[in-house]
Amino acid sequence: MLTAAALLVVLGAAYAIESGGLSMAMGAFLAGVMLSESTYRHQLEADIEPFRGILLGLFFLAVGMSLDLAVVAAHWHTIVFYVIAYMIVKALGIYAVARLFRAAHGEAIERAVVMAQGGEFAFVLYAAATSAGIVNAEQHAMLTATIILSMALTPLAIAGLTLVRGRPSTGAETREPPDGLTGAALVIGFGRVGQIVAQLLLARGHDIAIIDTDVEMIDIAREHDFKVYYGDGTRLDMLHAAGAASARVVIVCVDAPEAGTRIVELLKAEFAHAPVLARARDRQHSLALIQAGADLQVRETFESAVALGGQALRTLGASDREIAGITEGFRKRDQQRLELEIVGGIAAGSALFSGRAAEGVRVAPPRE
Repeated sequence: MLTAAALLVVLGAAYAIESGGLSMAMGAFLAGVMLSESTYRHQLEADIEPFRGILLGLFFLAVGMSLDLAVVAAHWHTIVFYVIAYMIVKALGIYAVARLFRAAHGEAIERAVVMAQGGEFAFVLYAAATSAGIVNAEQHAMLTATIILSMALTPLAIAGLTLVRGRPSTGAETREPPDGLTGAALVIGFGRVGQIVAQLLLARGHDIAIIDTDVEMIDIAREHDFKVYYGDGTRLDMLHAAGAASARVVIVCVDAPEAGTRIVELLKAEFAHAPVLARARDRQHSLALIQAGADLQVRETFESAVALGGQALRTLGASDREIAGITEGFRKRDQQRLELEIVGGIAAGSALFSGRAAEGVRVAPPRE
């Protein structure tokens, strides 16, 4: 029913937009944007996953069939000029934007080459322009040919860039992807935190599945007898292949806060049976993980900072009882602050964060 309802929304939006004088594709596009922001987006993504390859194939078949070879033959010199000029101008624009946002030179060039082709939305705009009489049929065919040929040239441009730069492949395609993994625990991310978590689980004899996207880390892990698979935890199909459906617990240990939050959202939407324990980069990330539904979030520096502060107190002469009382009071105060921030935002608990001696945290020294 959910899939049928989604299709009804798409078809209804396409029909409504066409009735208003615009393209059906425009209506379908707007419906897709709306559905992608709904609370059912993860389930819809899982439902349409089997059809994605077929639909993409049909799309490119339709694109190829829309190419008017007679027009290309008659105006090939003009079309070739348009294709080259279009890709160069767009690549320069993308390179400039990438550098503006502080991307490295090599990364900016790679982005420019990869995204220099025309987008499929151009077909919708050209069709609307033709219907409105802005361009005639021949001009529409030439513009469409320009976009199609730019798409066809992009793989060649990428291959040429790789050849010129002599940059070796990242090796991701040579790493073993997950396929039907099973285990009591699924560890996503094998960095500093994931390595420690995996060792603790293995110490008790649990079978675990580990996925990561860092191919260098995967190679290093194999040198130490860890079986780590190449997989992106933000992709629903990878989570299925990695055994999230059968795992008794999922531990999210990725570095990037955005990716960690996205993974938690996917897990809670699709695999609600499994507790999700997540590593948080900082306090704001903790709040985002809580809102995403994480069963437990742990700030990566919190416990180490508490242990370090406790040792500092011990060095300054505090007894173990004093240290335990101070750290317990601090933990309670921090939890109260976090609860306030969940409701009122990051600034709501500022009253509990102070450089002055905090009530309920300081413990009086024992009497002699």
